[in-house]
Amino acid sequence: MGDGGGRGRASRGHVLLLAADAAVRRGRVLVAPGANVAALAMVPADVLLACEAPADTVCLEGVRDPNTVLARLRAAVAATGPLFVYLSGRLTADRRGRRLFVALAGTTVGSVRYTSLPWEWLVGELRSRTGGVTTVVVDLVADKEAWPLVGESGALPGLAELPGVEVFGVVCGPDVPVGDGGVSGYTRQWIDQLRRAPVRPSDVEVHVLAAGSAGLAPGTLVVPSARELEMRRVPAPGHLRRDPGPLRTEPAPEPVVEEDPRARLHALAVEGRHGEADALARAWERGVAERWGGASVEAVRCTEIRADLARMAGDFVMATRLWVHAGRARLEWQGAEAAEVRDAAAGALYCWTQVKDRAGALEAGPELVGLLRTLPLPDPGHLRLAERRLEALRTPDRSGALNP
Repeated sequence: MGDGGGRGRASRGHVLLLAADAAVRRGRVLVAPGANVAALAMVPADVLLACEAPADTVCLEGVRDPNTVLARLRAAVAATGPLFVYLSGRLTADRRGRRLFVALAGTTVGSVRYTSLPWEWLVGELRSRTGGVTTVVVDLVADKEAWPLVGESGALPGLAELPGVEVFGVVCGPDVPVGDGGVSGYTRQWIDQLRRAPVRPSDVEVHVLAAGSAGLAPGTLVVPSARELEMRRVPAPGHLRRDPGPLRTEPAPEPVVEEDPRARLHALAVEGRHGEADALARAWERGVAERWGGASVEAVRCTEIRADLARMAGDFVMATRLWVHAGRARLEWQGAEAAEVRDAAAGALYCWTQVKDRAGALEAGPELVGLLRTLPLPDPGHLRLAERRLEALRTPDRSGALNP
């Protein structure tokens, strides 16, 4: 059964966002969990849970008592509907017992056993859950005491074995470069992917895109890894959980679940195997076009996926043209006011601004500007900037070259 089925029947969901202790080295912030939670809290609960069931949202920050966190965990796992748990902060360890802990506010080396949340408490509460689908997302930094317990094993202890629990996230080592005190790259990419995707991606897709676009430091533990994801199956297009109303497709019958290669596509792209990803995406698109038609909703989704793959590969000309194509198709079906149309136009504009080759920019620019002129843009200045850039590209300077 696809995960959309269980979530669709949920009675009441729950979102728990926990900001643990900040990870700091020599006064410089490595991860700012408060900033992460504040940013993620701006995403609607139904988007985080990928369903429209009513839900409760709880944000914890600055907590010093592990029993307070435990009480919130127990309330969260008791939810009858889908559960989304987000955890950001510092992992540490008890040097004597070699146990893993989530450091809470005010935790010191000497107070770990009394002021931190034991990792086994988190695992134990999630294991006791009997309600709906559970998603756990972590954005953590392991200090020098904790890193041997996770970095050497390449896993977060106990979480992978929990039935019915999907775990995604990153754990950086103690030598991770310092940040700016703002939202970390992985969490920011989760938020961006959920906000800008024309159709709500699966959690697998969001994780792979976030991990691939976050600029993670070498050696960062990614859970699950790209290689692990290559073996996964995700719902076919008919099972997408969030879809624009006018374009809604009927879900396939529950025995009829087709293999959807998106997890493998993005796993290949993250590993830098862009040629393989493109070939697989084109083959999938051909199959979709043969079954549903080249102008179908399903085919346009394939185009949007290919556009994002092209962006990841650095082929911004192709990415621009694919986003423009998707935007024009959606414009015809949904109208100029549709958020999906504006998202496609925004994707095309961003990719076009990254094109450094003049010939490539001239090739993709006119179609983009033509699309922008048909839309009520939130910032009209974007159209003016695009028009000025295109005009500059068309105008030779005194040496006969094209202006940038």
